[in-house]
Amino acid sequence: MYILLLLGALMKIGEGINIAINKFFMMKRLLLYTLVVTFLASCSNSGNGELVGTRKKSKPFYQPDPFGMVFVPMGSYTMGAGDEDLTNSHMIQPKTISVSAFFMDETEITNDKYRMFVNWVRDSIARTILGDVNPEEYLIEENAKTGEVYDPPYLNWKTDIDWHSEDQDVRDALEEMYLPEHERFFRRKEIDTRKLMYEYYWVDLHAAAKKDFSEDADYRNAGLANRPQGLRDRSVYVRKETIGVYPDTLSWIHDYTYSFNDPLTQKYFWHPAYDNYPVVGVNWKQARAFCVWRTEFLNSHLRSKKGGVDLAEFRLPTEAEWEWAARGGYTLNPFPWGGPYTRNEKGCFLANFKPLRGNYIADGGIRTVIAAHYPPNDWGLYDMSGNVAEWTNSAFDPATYNFTWDMNPNYTYNAKEDDPPVMKRKVIRGGSWKDIAYFLQVTTRSFEYQDTAKSYVGFRCVQPYLGRNKGDNPNKASRIYN
Repeated sequence: MYILLLLGALMKIGEGINIAINKFFMMKRLLLYTLVVTFLASCSNSGNGELVGTRKKSKPFYQPDPFGMVFVPMGSYTMGAGDEDLTNSHMIQPKTISVSAFFMDETEITNDKYRMFVNWVRDSIARTILGDVNPEEYLIEENAKTGEVYDPPYLNWKTDIDWHSEDQDVRDALEEMYLPEHERFFRRKEIDTRKLMYEYYWVDLHAAAKKDFSEDADYRNAGLANRPQGLRDRSVYVRKETIGVYPDTLSWIHDYTYSFNDPLTQKYFWHPAYDNYPVVGVNWKQARAFCVWRTEFLNSHLRSKKGGVDLAEFRLPTEAEWEWAARGGYTLNPFPWGGPYTRNEKGCFLANFKPLRGNYIADGGIRTVIAAHYPPNDWGLYDMSGNVAEWTNSAFDPATYNFTWDMNPNYTYNAKEDDPPVMKRKVIRGGSWKDIAYFLQVTTRSFEYQDTAKSYVGFRCVQPYLGRNKGDNPNKASRIYN
């Protein structure tokens, strides 16, 4: 009896031992599996010592098409007048150049689009003012996750501005945004557009690229455009600009003193009837400021998204980019639509300009017309000739073609306030509603001064394409991707 009991106990002990042994080996196998997976993962990340790159598992980046822009492929053409220089008016020696790919606005910047910029500046100033009254609502003073204190604080764009608030403190604070009482008429309370000042920064890369190893060079002077190798403080090359953003609506009058343009002065920029007309009265500096704002407006949105990356900056086109885009793929055409004529086969004019010795309405317009009123060129760009002339990024010099490079040629000069007027000339292209057909030719060069605003000059933006050419397939572009 005792023997049977002893045998039963021994059998239970054996079963327990077997279970323990099985658990041990199971844990051992699990541990081994974990170590193997970890090892393999580490090998995958390190590339086994091979150069696999930092973004091996990331998706290839394809630059998206910006809203309202048209892709202009890279290309080569003869810049300047070709065989069809009918007026024999071009004295500059043409030369063959190459241009990188880029995006360009399909129309000139319209009043409604430029108004986004003006309203943003207005609202940012208002939020800054209201931040003194109610910082919790209109300012972001610290990072909610990390506790980092922002100095100066960020503006809180999620809080709407109540321009007609019942709060007396809010109304009193916003009062400085309006015209003073003695400047109002019919008791209309209007925003003082003189206070719509936009402050922005940009890096002078061309100054940073220059080098001066002379002993008497003062590298601490921000006004000097030279540096030794190894200079680490890039603040020397950070430029600060402050500029009023509201268009000069009086340009309709001061451009043409003895002409009745008062209705356009009073209504053209802000009235909904002109929303889709090209903005005018914007000088070169204001156009450049718009491009800076547009860049930050888009990239700040992209940064707010998980995995979002910045895109290339918006800017004014170079003179070479503008001409290449205006040609629409043709290499010798005098006009964006191809042939040497300003009418189509039905006898209709193909652009808004000054035809028939001052018969402005013969082309369907009398001054500016709505954007995209006439057919586009072969790349889908509207009004590259006529309607309004367009600012470029290039400074004007009669001999530009002779000293610029033949790849992406561009001559720039950041003129200062005290520079002579000849240094403030910027190239404009395309001709306008008040110009004869000669100025509509894609090769015709003209200029205006960077600090002047005209009723016949507008602009459009470009964005460089990040890559060789649109449509590049990484799986086909090079064997290393296969």
